[in-house]
Amino acid sequence: MSYRKVPLVNDGIYHVFSKSIAGFNIFNCIRDYGRMMNEMLFYNTESPPFKFSLYEELNKKHELLMSGLLDPSKRLVAILAYCLMPTHIHFILKQLTENGIYNFQRLILMSYTKYFNKKYKRKGPLWEGRFKNVLVKDDDQFLHLTRYIHLNPTTASLVDDPKDWEFSSYKEYLDLATKRDKLCEFSGYFNMDPVLYEKFVNDRKDYQKKLASIKHLTLE
Repeated sequence: MSYRKVPLVNDGIYHVFSKSIAGFNIFNCIRDYGRMMNEMLFYNTESPPFKFSLYEELNKKHELLMSGLLDPSKRLVAILAYCLMPTHIHFILKQLTENGIYNFQRLILMSYTKYFNKKYKRKGPLWEGRFKNVLVKDDDQFLHLTRYIHLNPTTASLVDDPKDWEFSSYKEYLDLATKRDKLCEFSGYFNMDPVLYEKFVNDRKDYQKKLASIKHLTLE
């Protein structure tokens, strides 16, 4: 990856999207998804105090929580929403430091590629070129974007109810996630009651799936 021709600005909120090469499945089991979610915590800093392998070992034993290890003033981004899918990942990120989103994406994608290639005995790149990003301009766009992201698993027919997908921030938005499973900090950007938000999301579920089914007929 290289720096953007149009730099991402500090305090800007962006929809960030990364896709695997040729639609290759990059998450094949719970451990693969868990690895990426741990990376999202560990690499959200300018200088991790130790290697990721040590963090994973300590975390397995439940001896400590990441929140007590890293200096929160040195975070690269604020993760506002996410969804991990078999062939791609969606984030809504607020950039906190210069080149924060670029560095966050570089670190997690590079680390996951090393993990994946070693585990599955393959070589070469895993991700399709640069990540894509779109500026989120207002609260209404943010709200509808979270719905789109959280409905990805139902649109792809991976689950019937987005609550059943364990690898997104949807349960956090519904206030159903345990403290240990929370990765996002959307307070101040989202203030809809969880019951109303669930209805807001599910009201669009069938329509979004229908749109996806005919996408190949459009000229996009």
